[in-house]
Amino acid sequence: MAGEKNDSLVLLDFWVSPFGMRCRIALAEKGLSYKRVEEDLFGGKSDLLLRSNPVHKKIPVLLHDGKPINESLVILQYLDDAFPGTPSLLPAEPHARAHARFWADYIDKKVFDCGTRLWKLNGEPLMQARAEMLEILKTLEAELGEKEFFGGEHGFGFVDAAFAPATAWFQTFESYGEFSVAEVAPRLAAWAARCGERESVASSLYSPDKVYDFIGGLRKKMGIE
Repeated sequence: MAGEKNDSLVLLDFWVSPFGMRCRIALAEKGLSYKRVEEDLFGGKSDLLLRSNPVHKKIPVLLHDGKPINESLVILQYLDDAFPGTPSLLPAEPHARAHARFWADYIDKKVFDCGTRLWKLNGEPLMQARAEMLEILKTLEAELGEKEFFGGEHGFGFVDAAFAPATAWFQTFESYGEFSVAEVAPRLAAWAARCGERESVASSLYSPDKVYDFIGGLRKKMGIE
C-alpha cells in the first residue's frame, strides 16, 4: 500500500486503525513514498512506538528523518507544512482552513467513539449509541450538502481524508446498530462510494468484510455476546 519505500518517512501503524488509514490516504494523496511498520498492539508494542509516543503509546506515529509526529490529524497537517510542493489537504483561505479543522475534530470526537460503543454495548446503551450515530451521520450529511467532497471547491481534502476511513467501518456500524447508512444519509453513502473510487482511498483501506470479521473476533476475546 505504501508504494516504493522511503526511509525518510516511516509510519507506525495498525492495519484496521481508521487513524492509521487516514495517514495512509494523506500520504497517497500527496504521492509521498514511505515505509510502513505494522505494530502488534495486542502482542506487545514495539520499543520504537513506546519511544516515539511515550505519552499515549498509540499509533499512528509518523517518523520524518527519525523525528516523531503523533496523532493522525496532527500528522495530516504536518504533511501539508513539511511538503508544500505536494497537493494540499487544507485549503489556502484561513476561514476555510478553520472550517475544515472543525469538522475533522467533530469526526474525531463523535464518529469513532460512538462507533466503538455500537459494537461493544448491548441493550439500552446500544440503542442510545445507535440514536447518536444516526444524528451524527445526518449532521455530516447536512455539512456535505450537494458537494462532491467535503472540501468543496478545493476537492478531496482534509475532512475527506479524516472521514474516509470510517467507510471501511460502515458495515460494522450498520450490523451492530441495525441501520443502513444509505437509508439514513443517502448523500453520505454516495460520497463514500466516490471516495472508494479514488486510488488513495482504495489502496489505503481494508475491505468492510475484513473489518467486520476483525471486530467479531475481538468481541469474542472480550467476552461480549
